[in-house]
Amino acid sequence: MDETLQADHLPNPQVQRKRPRWSMILILLAAWLVTLMPFLFWKATWFGTRLSDAQLANYLSDNKNPRHAQHALVQVSDRMSRGDRGVVQFYPQMVALADSPVVELRMTAAWVMGQDNNYEPFHRALLNLVNDQDPLVRWNAALALVRFKDDTGRPALHEILRPFTIYAPAAGIFKERLKPGDTVNRGTLMARITAATSDEPVEIRSPISGRITSQLVSSGRSLAAGTPVFILSPDEKQVWEALRALYLIGVPSDLPDVQPFTHPMVYMSDRIQQQAQLTVEAIQRRQTAN
Repeated sequence: MDETLQADHLPNPQVQRKRPRWSMILILLAAWLVTLMPFLFWKATWFGTRLSDAQLANYLSDNKNPRHAQHALVQVSDRMSRGDRGVVQFYPQMVALADSPVVELRMTAAWVMGQDNNYEPFHRALLNLVNDQDPLVRWNAALALVRFKDDTGRPALHEILRPFTIYAPAAGIFKERLKPGDTVNRGTLMARITAATSDEPVEIRSPISGRITSQLVSSGRSLAAGTPVFILSPDEKQVWEALRALYLIGVPSDLPDVQPFTHPMVYMSDRIQQQAQLTVEAIQRRQTAN
């Protein structure tokens, strides 16, 4: 038998010793990646990383990555809350974000601009945002305007306290994913609509947080675009903020929206009932004083 051929078929002791080493390296690498990926995801989605002034300026003008701008807004907000006047240099960029096509940026900008009621361009920007198509942008703007002693956002504050109706964005066959009693957050998938003209179903996602109180369309039914499909009860955190705002600017015409919360309500804590009562009393005091 050819010795070379015979040698090729024999196990190589050196190769045998190397295989376990490479296997161990691959196992350790895989374990490292399993640990690293959640950290990288967390770091990419966490807004607590401290940004320098140069980074803030770059992030606020980053049109390609909206999360960069949102990160910068959160950082500016934190510095504003600590009385850091060094962030005034970024105010014009924040005002510009009030016109962003990205809803999350308009929503965050509205919230942050309410933290300095001495800057008039913020006031003007909020007066535009309080009429925004997105409910959370309107609501944040209305709450921020209270800091300017401006009650223009009162209709939006009423919206927060009332049941919220969700409408079908397209015509087709309705198929719900959630049921009455389920809680939703902004962006939660609630249902799908299968249209005859498209292979891809149209998704119905909640624009706000709340709880489904009513489903107005049964599954499998054909419906037209604009048909009411769900009613949501208000979210406690949003109700709390609206009641506190009306404590400061409320008038007698606000009482029908406030008074129901002075009674115990399902899925609402005692603090809501207490704040509602305080808000009613504040409105009545102002009425008496006038």
